Amino acid sequence: MFQLPDLPYPYEALEPTISAATMRLHHDKHHARYVAVVNELVANNPAARGPLEALVKQAAIDGQRKLFNNAGQAWNHGFFWQSMTGEYRAPSGALLDAIVAAFGSLAALGSKFKEEGGGHFGSGWVWLVAKGSALAVTTTHDGEGVITEPGVTPLLVCDLWEHAYYLDHQNDRAGFLTGWWDRLANWSFAEQQYAAAAGAGSAWTYPAPNA
Repeated sequence: MFQLPDLPYPYEALEPTISAATMRLHHDKHHARYVAVVNELVANNPAARGPLEALVKQAAIDGQRKLFNNAGQAWNHGFFWQSMTGEYRAPSGALLDAIVAAFGSLAALGSKFKEEGGGHFGSGWVWLVAKGSALAVTTTHDGEGVITEPGVTPLLVCDLWEHAYYLDHQNDRAGFLTGWWDRLANWSFAEQQYAAAAGAGSAWTYPAPNA
């Protein structure tokens, strides 16, 4: 069975941008429900074994939308927790060089990220991804992610579903995105992901299921 991973920081670590109340609701209720539904769907399916990444990809191929949506949401949320930190520092090294090459500056990337996320219609996710050594910003709808795209490594993601920010920011998604980008983006994690995209180390994976 797949597990709900623990947060990599205390519930209150992301305040004031994201409150402890939001984190408890988001992690303990929303993420937990996606994981529970995935386990219900695969309980009697011997073929649905192995890592969550493989399950997401196979569900997409097979057109199993309920499984794809819930497995995708479980994976996206696991990655989202890693994409944030309460101890912000700016990117450096090879990733910063790639940011400057692709966008001109970190500030320009921030504007692009917030513009794409703020302009996304409905629920979904805004991603910073690596395609080889090149960077791009993209959005996905609902439970869709980027791990089904060949050659793409996610570096950071921000949740655009209202349950991610409504308690703290009401309907001000733009304000949430600004606070998230300026204070919570986990560049240490993104640097590790970028190194993995270049073949140095392994990219993050969802915790393996229990036997």
